[in-house]
This record gives sequence, structure tokens and C-alpha cells, in this order.
Amino acid sequence: MSEQSTYTRVNARTRDESRTNEGRDGSSAGQRWVRPDEEEEVEEESQDEELTCPECGGNVVADDEHGETVCDDCGLVITEDSVDRGPEWRAFDAKEKDQKSRVGAPTTNTMHDKGLSTNIDWRDKDAYGNSLSSNQRQKMQRLRKWNERFRTRDSKERNLKQALGEIDRMASALGLPENVRETASVIYRRALDEDLLPGRSIEGVATSCVYAAARMAGVPRSLDEIAEVSRVPKSEVARTYRYIARELSLEVKPADPEQYVPRFASELGLSDEAKLRARQLLKNAKEKGVHSGKSPVGLAAAAVYAAALLTNEKTTQAAVSDVADISEVTIRNRYHELLEAEESIGLA
Repeated sequence: MSEQSTYTRVNARTRDESRTNEGRDGSSAGQRWVRPDEEEEVEEESQDEELTCPECGGNVVADDEHGETVCDDCGLVITEDSVDRGPEWRAFDAKEKDQKSRVGAPTTNTMHDKGLSTNIDWRDKDAYGNSLSSNQRQKMQRLRKWNERFRTRDSKERNLKQALGEIDRMASALGLPENVRETASVIYRRALDEDLLPGRSIEGVATSCVYAAARMAGVPRSLDEIAEVSRVPKSEVARTYRYIARELSLEVKPADPEQYVPRFASELGLSDEAKLRARQLLKNAKEKGVHSGKSPVGLAAAAVYAAALLTNEKTTQAAVSDVADISEVTIRNRYHELLEAEESIGLA
């Protein structure tokens, strides 16, 4: 083995070294041969020299505005005319940024093709807003038809498209944030990949995914609320949810009554003081074990009603019942249990 083959070629740090190496071993300018054990030292030295000024040894900073690399201490311009990889336009707010940006939307799991395909607008107008001619309208109609066929090539994609549309519809009706929709879409994709759908309706699995995603994200909705916006009965939603959660090993914590308090209080127009009082009532109930075996929605509704009375804010059991979708009898029963738990803690 030749001596040169045991060496590694690296970039020379100065022009003098490159000329010396070129004359000595015939290698190309700007490169020299070093032993493998010296390679790490050469890299460390080159990194140190890149970060320091060759004149004064000061810190080197990049001036993106002028496209230069300069020394922060002595002002020496080390490199100039660097490539600016940012946009050539400026934006002063989010709306202007969206209008000027020429890149597409980010990929999302809420669409069956993850948003990577092209949509042809249903309005028969050109880029200037002018109406198309009859021949052009017929051509666009054919293009829409074939584009839709190509977007859903098989039964799996058609299934996914229908289910994700249902998820988006229910999430909008329930006022769920975007992260819940993404999580529900991912859960449904996993269920489809694991072949858990045979024997179950698409609407039932999609509804159970929304219910699971809402609980996992900390913005739970009760089964009654989910069933109201779904096209399947409550019993099927509960049965499908238990099956999906078990088969996919979803880590869903038990619903906390305190998570329902802000939404109920906001819909009733209660103050922050009432919200804090309701949460305190629920914490006292947990200490006494009153919450065990009780519906978290009923406990939250009773706590909100009790807190409104304790803070002298006007509300009625009927109003709380409409907001929480819980009967007034349940609210009265839980209301007395919460007050008894707080009295027992106060006496202790």
C-alpha cells in the first residue's frame, strides 16, 4: 500500500499551504494530505479559524442585510456578496405574509392526500375574475371530474376522504381546535391501517376518534354532546370508542370535572371568581372521594351552579342544565354532595 493512500485529503487553510502541497505531491490546489489521526485536529483548527478574524482574532458575524461577513471588533470585511436565501419581499403582518408567500400550505393529516394534490375551483372564472366561455367551462368540468377520480384511486382513499370530512364537520360543530382535528385524523388513519374498520360504520369510528382526541387534548366533550352532532347513536359511539382505544392502546386519562368548568362558566357568563370557586369545590370533593363513580359532567355542572350561588351571581338550574345537557335532578343531587364535602373539610 502506498504511503499516500493512508492519508486523507482535506482543504488547506491558506494559499501558501496549497501552493506548497501542489508542488510537493502533485495534488490539486487548496487540498493537502494528512494522516487519519490528524484529521480531527485539522477540522477543529479550521473551525476555530472560521469563527475568528484573521487580523485581530475577534468574533466574526454575518451581516445578512449587506451580504457580508465582518469582524465584530475591527470591522474587517472577510467575505462579501454572499447569497441571501430569504424572500425578496417584506411583510409587516400575518395577512400580508400569506398574500406574498408563494409556497403551498403545510401538509396536514386532516385531508386524505395530506394536502398535496391540486383542487380546481368550482367557480368558472379566470385569474382576473372574468367568466369563462362555454367551451372553457365544459373543459374545466371534465378536468374537475378526472381530477376527483385521480385523487381517490382506490376504496381506502375514498373511505379516508369520507371519514376525514366527517371528523372536520363534527369538530367544527363542537368548536374543537385544530390540534384535536389532527389527532383525530391520525387515530383514524391508524385504525384504517390496523384493519379495525370491517363490521363498523365509518361515521361510528370517526366519531369515536373525535371523542378520544378531545379527551387526549384536554378539551373533553361529553358523549351526549358528541352524539348530538354525530350520525350514529350514543351506544354505538361508546362501543366503538372502547374498541378503538383498546386495540390501538390509546393513553386516554379519565375525564377531569375541572376541565368542563371554564366552558360551562363562559357560556353562563360567570366571572373568574365563580370559576375559581367551582374548582375549589371540585378539589374538596376529590379529597373526600365524592367524585368516585359520578359523571364528571354532572359534577362540573353542580360545581358551577354552587359557585354561582356562593359568589352571588344570578343563574338557575335550568340554565346550567341546558348548557351542560344534564338533568336538573342530577345537578341538585351533586350540588348537595359538593356542599356537604366542603362543610366536612371546614369542620375538620
